[in-house]
Amino acid sequence: MPEIIEQASGAIKSESRISSNGYAAFQAAGALGPFQFDRRNPGPHDVMMDILYCGVCHSDLHFIRNDWGMSIYPLVPGHEIVGRVTKVGEHVTKFKEGDLAGIGCLVDSCRTCDHCKDGLEQYCERGSVFTYSGLEKDGVSVTYGGYSNNIVCDESFVLKVSDKLSLPNVAPLLCAGITTYSPLRHWKVGKGQKVGIVGLGGLGHMAVKFAVSFGADVTVLSTSPGKKEDALHLGAHNFAVTTEEDTVKSLAGTFDFILDTVSAKHDYNMYMSMLKTDGVMVLVGLPVANVEVPPFALIFNRRSVAGSLIGGIAETQEMLDYCAENNITSDIELIDMKDINHAFERMERNDVKYRFVIDIATL
Repeated sequence: MPEIIEQASGAIKSESRISSNGYAAFQAAGALGPFQFDRRNPGPHDVMMDILYCGVCHSDLHFIRNDWGMSIYPLVPGHEIVGRVTKVGEHVTKFKEGDLAGIGCLVDSCRTCDHCKDGLEQYCERGSVFTYSGLEKDGVSVTYGGYSNNIVCDESFVLKVSDKLSLPNVAPLLCAGITTYSPLRHWKVGKGQKVGIVGLGGLGHMAVKFAVSFGADVTVLSTSPGKKEDALHLGAHNFAVTTEEDTVKSLAGTFDFILDTVSAKHDYNMYMSMLKTDGVMVLVGLPVANVEVPPFALIFNRRSVAGSLIGGIAETQEMLDYCAENNITSDIELIDMKDINHAFERMERNDVKYRFVIDIATL
């Protein structure tokens, strides 16, 4: 394991900075290793948290490798953060020391554009600030994520976490949860609808739980026959293996709504054939390769293909409250910080049920 590397900024450390420890990627091809850096001291509207648990998202791996061409190194991943408040600014009203709290994929936005005013901060017209590998609104400071011992964030982007649920299992709700909850709510998925969930990974297993909870008839669409038992255990009503030609044909025109959670390259057109007239397929997985959609597949059945990005802060809080009321959490495997690189290797092999979560006490 490499020695702890201190942030090299050329600037003299100020007493107004908070010392932090974490794990970082230092280049696109490298493994994560220990990293010491500074965070800002909490301002009047800020909340400071000791991080207890942080989920491991497939997006973390994309950022580490700079698959999307937007990574800033050193890069401390992690946007599924649950912790306990240790300090609040003098104007903070929503939190106090000792409170449980969470931080998801966003830590700021312009707050004044139409999208922000509508509670859609993830679509901020002037650019949202991501929890890691982003630039703060000062245009200079880099954000560092939850693979670390603490974090400072404006209270407007901090979420209340219930003590009714297991905290390690709550952490993935801050990304995997809201990423699947939001489109299901936006397209008003519920009773009387047939819903297909493509993929049964970190996102897919949460999509199954929510869609079933909302009253839909749910089918998991998977290339892995071995996942049938798990899909039914999670609450799915049906399971279909999409490598079987006869199965795919039998599902033509079946679904009102399909949520595609897969982040690897795959055939979107096959799934579109399963939509009814006026059916909608929503993409939440982010493959690196572009997608080709033939117009005939859309036009002749008035089908729609759409995308959805996480959710706004108010909707994320709504989702957390819903989960607390309905006892919904993520299925996880708790890991030590030192095992993160091995966890990434396993994640690429789909060898996780269904989300790795880091116990930050092991940092």
